[in-house]
Amino acid sequence: MLIRDLDQLSEMQAVEDLQKEIWGVEDREILPALAMIPITRIGGLLLGAFDGESLVGFAFAFPGFEDQQPILHSDMLAVKPAYRSHGVGYQLKLAQRSRALEKGIQAITWTFDPLQSLNARLNFGKLGVVSDKYYKDFYGETTSFLHSTGTDRLWVTWPLNEERVTRRIAGRHYPAPIEAPKLVTAGDQLEPISSALNSSTQQLIEIPSNINALSKDDPELAGRWRLATRNAFTNALANGFVVEEFELVSAGEQKTGRYVLVKRN
Repeated sequence: MLIRDLDQLSEMQAVEDLQKEIWGVEDREILPALAMIPITRIGGLLLGAFDGESLVGFAFAFPGFEDQQPILHSDMLAVKPAYRSHGVGYQLKLAQRSRALEKGIQAITWTFDPLQSLNARLNFGKLGVVSDKYYKDFYGETTSFLHSTGTDRLWVTWPLNEERVTRRIAGRHYPAPIEAPKLVTAGDQLEPISSALNSSTQQLIEIPSNINALSKDDPELAGRWRLATRNAFTNALANGFVVEEFELVSAGEQKTGRYVLVKRN
């Protein structure tokens, strides 16, 4: 898999096509090539993943500021379904990190749906992001088939040179399973069971391992998961907790994911 910068108009038009193909959005919701051109000229970063001559994934980021420090905000990352679970997204993120450090930038931010367990595992487990912000309906209503439960997002920060990040990238992070109170628990029928925030300095939030399948089979139950996790995240973050880890766990035949939130002073 070749990862390289995209700077030709034809390549940017191919990114337009990928947005529609992967997310199923209408034309009015894609980022057009005519916008990518000036953004990449002023510090934006558009990377493509190629299998031979075929563009199979891309990552797009633009420059900004957070807490008065320069950052890159990674607004889009997409990989064709046939190439998922093969590390393409991970390679794109590592390439983003390398380019950012070359520019003297020490942090990259982005958002993702906290009900997407595979994305959570990549972001927290493999890359080492942290999050202290949750946004309800961040993008509003969209035409994408992926947004049947809304567009709530965790805002994550990737501190590129901190030890938690470098250890994960080097494959030296071996987290032990954490036992702590659960703000949301998956019940026997995969229903969300909510609990109140307590005095523990660590809290867990469970999610289904495959929210996409659940949304298709039982939209009402998927909607309940959105509301339960939204309330848990917003309450915990407002009380000084930070999301630091994510792990996939199995209990019998039931598989779930769970976030680890830690209280910070």
